[in-house]
Amino acid sequence: MMFTPDVQEKAKKIKLLLLDADGILTDGRIYYGDYGDEIKSFDVRDGLGLSLWAEAGRKSCILTAKKSSILKRRAKEIRVSKVYHNSYRKIRSYEIIKKKFHLKDEEVCYMGDDLIDIGVLKKVGLAVTVPEAPQEVKVCVDYITQHNGGRGAVREVVELILKTQGLWEDLISRFYE
Repeated sequence: MMFTPDVQEKAKKIKLLLLDADGILTDGRIYYGDYGDEIKSFDVRDGLGLSLWAEAGRKSCILTAKKSSILKRRAKEIRVSKVYHNSYRKIRSYEIIKKKFHLKDEEVCYMGDDLIDIGVLKKVGLAVTVPEAPQEVKVCVDYITQHNGGRGAVREVVELILKTQGLWEDLISRFYE
């Protein structure tokens, strides 16, 4: 798991991690119970990774086309700064987020996995997708994770960025005590 030198240079500038939900934080599957309740599965490694990201003083946001109370709950648990629901036109939402946090494109990493994500992937400083993304998405990114969506892909990217920025070892040293 290593970034190429070009990707490492881009990773050094990242201040905001922007994530799609379904297919990135989850495996993309949605289960419905008998009473219409929605069930999603999240990876605990992704959760710890995002908590460490926040501990490093970094911001993270979720940009999703759906509205989900489950996602909102999980985001709060793992210290995600803000969830932007109902973002069908993700590029418009991205511009709002960038302005809110006073960021430049090169300071944002976006993880997306489907056609709706392409506009944002083409604008950000570090564009990332997962192995199961369609080819149209893969050709737009700087990095394709080794882990699948909902199976540690977010943690992989958090770890690689924080290592590139020289922050990882200090953050995890408390686990050795």
